[in-house]
Amino acid sequence: MDKKEILKEFSADPEKYYNVKLFQEQGFTRKSCTKCGRFFWTLNADRNLCPDDGLDTYSFIGEPPTSKRFDYTQAWKQVEEFFVKNNHTSVSRYPVVCRWRDDLFFTIASVVDFQRIMGSKVVFEFPANPLVVPQTCLRFKDLENVGVTGRHFSSFCMIGQHSVPDLGGYWKDECVDLDFRLLTDQFGIKKEEVVFVEDVWAGGGSFGPSLEYFVRGLELGNAVFTEFQGELGNHTTLDQRVIDMGAGLERFAWITMGTPTAYDCCFGPINGKLFEKIGVDSDSEVLKKYFTEIAKEIDHYDDLNEVRRIAVKNAGITDTQLDKMITPLEGVYQIADHLRTLIFAISDGALPSNVGGGYNLRMMLRRINGTITRLNLKLDMDDLIDTHIDYLKDTYPELDEKREDVKAILKLESARYEDSKVHMKKKAEKIREKGVPTVDELITLYESDGITPEYLKEVDAISEIPSQFYSKLSDLHQSEKKKAITELPLEELPETETLFYKDDPMQFDAKVIKVFDDQVVLDRTSFYARGGGQEPDLGTIAGFKVVNVDKHANIIVHKLEGGVPKEGETVQCKVDETRRANITKNHTSTHIINASSRGVLGSWIWQHSAFKDDDHARLDITHHSSLTDEQVKQIEDAANQMVKENYPVNIDYYDRGTAEQKYGFRIYQGGVVPVKSVRIVSIEDKDIEACGGTHVKKTGDIELIKITKTKRIQDGVVRIEFVSGPTAFQYVKDQEEESKKQAEENIAKEKLEKQREENKEKAREQIPILLEKIISGESVETDGISVKGKLCFTSSENYDDYFYQNFGKKLVAKDDTAAFCGIFEAGPTVRVMVFAGEQSGVNSGEIAKEIASILGGSGGGDAKFAQGGGKDTSKKEQAIAKAKSMILG
Repeated sequence: MDKKEILKEFSADPEKYYNVKLFQEQGFTRKSCTKCGRFFWTLNADRNLCPDDGLDTYSFIGEPPTSKRFDYTQAWKQVEEFFVKNNHTSVSRYPVVCRWRDDLFFTIASVVDFQRIMGSKVVFEFPANPLVVPQTCLRFKDLENVGVTGRHFSSFCMIGQHSVPDLGGYWKDECVDLDFRLLTDQFGIKKEEVVFVEDVWAGGGSFGPSLEYFVRGLELGNAVFTEFQGELGNHTTLDQRVIDMGAGLERFAWITMGTPTAYDCCFGPINGKLFEKIGVDSDSEVLKKYFTEIAKEIDHYDDLNEVRRIAVKNAGITDTQLDKMITPLEGVYQIADHLRTLIFAISDGALPSNVGGGYNLRMMLRRINGTITRLNLKLDMDDLIDTHIDYLKDTYPELDEKREDVKAILKLESARYEDSKVHMKKKAEKIREKGVPTVDELITLYESDGITPEYLKEVDAISEIPSQFYSKLSDLHQSEKKKAITELPLEELPETETLFYKDDPMQFDAKVIKVFDDQVVLDRTSFYARGGGQEPDLGTIAGFKVVNVDKHANIIVHKLEGGVPKEGETVQCKVDETRRANITKNHTSTHIINASSRGVLGSWIWQHSAFKDDDHARLDITHHSSLTDEQVKQIEDAANQMVKENYPVNIDYYDRGTAEQKYGFRIYQGGVVPVKSVRIVSIEDKDIEACGGTHVKKTGDIELIKITKTKRIQDGVVRIEFVSGPTAFQYVKDQEEESKKQAEENIAKEKLEKQREENKEKAREQIPILLEKIISGESVETDGISVKGKLCFTSSENYDDYFYQNFGKKLVAKDDTAAFCGIFEAGPTVRVMVFAGEQSGVNSGEIAKEIASILGGSGGGDAKFAQGGGKDTSKKEQAIAKAKSMILG
């Protein structure tokens, strides 16, 4: 939808869409900006410019409009106190990793907390009405602005004020009145300072008017009244109207403190530590003037570098001040911001990587590391993490619990960055030679080689970082793509009764209500359909083989082989009970291994994906490194301990909102749940997940779990392959037999090797005798050496490198018409060695090269002596035949 078109329509009827009770009571006047034309509401009759274009824009810097002063954490307490006093429920923040939406990696707004996907629609589910929430949000499109503009953050707290008017909440009049009183009564801002600007919001098929509220040009909040759906002119009122007021907590602190930047009052004690390192006083007239100019110009230009140049000029910044004050400050602000974002993201289970949302986290850490190097700072990262968390833990206590996990992840990632610098340096040198790379080339460099534009600037490979770099990178990795759904002719069919969630009989009768091609829909079924990584049940329907089962919405479709029954028939159905039992054990084992992995490895372990069949299963977990043998053993031992404890596996149904509030978002291990009623599978308090799969009654029913293989399948994801139940016992038996066989083979091998060594020792002693026989013309064929005149060849296992070296060298030394060629195995390769006397007519180099080529390797030397070899042992006999023909003719 065209927002400009909606705004034009709404602004043409302000009485209907914007004029609230407060404006009438307080005497607000509606005006049109003489510069841009936007409509706004003000108590100042002389004001003719909107907040963006006003002469007072950002005039609060150095002169805050209130006598009250609140930093970041204090500002939230003021907001919370006000709304709770006005009958709102204060709700704890939701995770910044958006587990409840499959189209978002990170939580980007407070209203996202309460949005759930139902089919193709977005619905709202609020745990209270009305409510207020201090939601940490992550956004990466403006990453290059962070630390530079004074007001851009990679993570920020959106104060979410939400109300559903038709379910006991309030609508426009009360919302605007509350927001006005929050500013004036709670924060002590004079009412004449507050300006409301008319705007609209549209997204997800719905839209509505909004009122942005400003103080001295700083937008503090935006009250959105989501009211309509459809297309403008053909729209209807939503069944569930919603107030979505979002306000920036950082800006509330900034407006009361009047510091040069919002960073100065929002990061707490970490600023002091960083300022001390660079030796800069952040509270100076020069900085106030500079950052005021940045703030005024940032929305008027697309190029950040141009904004900086204008601000430098208008603020009268010298080159020395730019290098010694501005640049270091931008760097430490960036470090403080990015580190805070990483703390929230890692605490909530995200990992830096080169896939999905992990791209942005790795990028930020590399920006931190690059800035530390560029500014030559000696920083204790663990101390900075502690400082951030100590400041934030009263508002966000959950960060304190994950403190050590955050340190471990960032330490590992930083070490990887350092290890990559040699490679990055070589790449940067090539870039410098080629010329200035495009934005797309810079993105390719980061994605394929991990080279940040900051690093390229640091080593003078580029002069400036393009403004579009981070927004384009963010767009590429914003969300995962959904799989296409196969359309089937299932219109107007009733939903299938799912017996596997009830008594779950393995034999049952059912009525055939639809047949198309080789697929059948029954009125009821115990056949579990493929879903959640669990493979479908197999068996028979009316004697025909069931080869696949899929679920389409609430209808289960069975694919048959060998024929199909007729529509309307009542047929006998039989599920393969053994297969089902094995799959069920593997599915519950997946939950157990997930919980065990988290206990052994760390809180960042989440299920990435899973697969459960009857004879094997796998679980992909989010983890930063390949698993060691010791870690695998610990996970397996922990899993089997849970089996041994014989915990009950309970299945309960909850309203989705109730389940989330009771158990948190760790229930979404298998992804989002697009239904209102959530099926919760719990193994005591060890593992609690929303899951639609089949499960054992008690963990002891599994009997045994064995991990068969682990591997790192992509950055940040490790695969654990395993078996359970009877398959696990068979695996143990097979392993024992394999170990026994291997031991026997090793004994036989050692015995054979010992015999060979003894034979080789004897052969060494025989060298003088063999030489005498050959020189005198006697036959030595029985000793494994073929002789034609004075030309000799052997491939006997009784001879080794030592024998060839000594025998060949001495043979040609005694007779220059003699030659010797030997082929033998040395470890994984087959080697050839050739000696030739000057009068032998044999060219050692030619033979060595030819034989080595056959073996897939190379050879070298001269006519008198040459050697070579290759690893293609399958060609050994071919090489022997060729060598024998070349030396003996």
